[in-house]
Amino acid sequence: QVQLVESGGGLVQSGGSLRLSCAASGFTLDAYAIGWFRQAPGKEREGVSCISTRDGSTYYADSVKGRFTISRDYAKNTVDLQMNSLKPEDTAVYYCAARWRSCVRSSRLYDHWGQGTQVTVSS
Repeated sequence: QVQLVESGGGLVQSGGSLRLSCAASGFTLDAYAIGWFRQAPGKEREGVSCISTRDGSTYYADSVKGRFTISRDYAKNTVDLQMNSLKPEDTAVYYCAARWRSCVRSSRLYDHWGQGTQVTVSS
């Protein structure tokens, strides 16, 4: 059974850091592009970052560039999202999602999703 599980969310003060992890079971993440998305209350789900599999290219939303870093841990079969200099506007439920090979913007084109992890940044 293919499953993604996010972990690492929590409550942090503005300016703090969190590291989210996306773990896979039932398949290896090597051949999949992994995207991180987030959804705040009353807002649409938005793409945060993605890492492809062909050449390891990474992509970031403008709002998180320079603050967030996405990376793969092949030994652990995880994709992590290091989030630094967090702001209250980063508060949301964060989801990881997988699709074959390449990153795309549309969340509808991702095949597998985790259940989400809450990130709350207090001011």
